[in-house]
Amino acid sequence: MGTGTLIDRTRRLLAHERRQLASLGLWMVRRTHGVGDADIAVRYARAQAPMAYGLVFLCAIETVGVSIMLAPYPVAHLVMLPVDLYTVLLALGLHATAVTRPHVVGPGGLRIRRGARLDLLIPLDHIASARYDLRFPNANDPDDGVLDVAIASQTSITIELAHPVTHVSLLGRRKQVHTVRCHADDPRTAVSAISNLLPIDR
Repeated sequence: MGTGTLIDRTRRLLAHERRQLASLGLWMVRRTHGVGDADIAVRYARAQAPMAYGLVFLCAIETVGVSIMLAPYPVAHLVMLPVDLYTVLLALGLHATAVTRPHVVGPGGLRIRRGARLDLLIPLDHIASARYDLRFPNANDPDDGVLDVAIASQTSITIELAHPVTHVSLLGRRKQVHTVRCHADDPRTAVSAISNLLPIDR
């Protein structure tokens, strides 16, 4: 791995972390990111909520446990406490990004997101069809040209593209995709919203 690549990946990870923290602020004031007046927000966070809150709870328990163990060692306790609290904050931020950064359906296209990790804009004229399609994809055996944006290990919408789009991962890897599978709390309504924006002759 070259120095340039390492620096680029570090910048991407730091930007991801900043988006998580910013999402906490949006969550507190009940606002969403990137949803305009003419857009429809398609939410997907409900399926992962139990797991997300469970992770936050475990991180909080760990913080308390480490604090108790390090109580006889004030310097170590002083160093570890901010680190542990920041870990709890980031764990909560993972869910906050999913809540505040929904998929977006609008005149500007279809925006597929997964928290702060993924933000893929698909122009409407690139979409051939959208349908309800419940799947449990195997992350270890991805289909070539297919982007699975699973939430809680499931996808419920399949979007077939008339023209491929380029997906750039969190670490900068690029992939041409012709099919996108994602999840929504109400997938049938989301499919209807997408289909209503497509030209009638599709």
